[in-house]
Amino acid sequence: MAVPKRKVSPSRRNMRRSHDALGANSYVEDKETGELKRPHHVDLKTGMYKGRQVITPKED
Repeated sequence: MAVPKRKVSPSRRNMRRSHDALGANSYVEDKETGELKRPHHVDLKTGMYKGRQVITPKED
């Protein structure tokens, strides 16, 4: 079993965790509807991805 040889100082622990923060989500404006959507994701209302129909649109 791996056991730490020395106690990790708070400074070193925090430096290791500095890359763990989550960034804010990015959104782009849809060219056809003008709504905000996530890049590289299927638009669930229209079912379009990269200019082509990939799924049937959701009916409300």
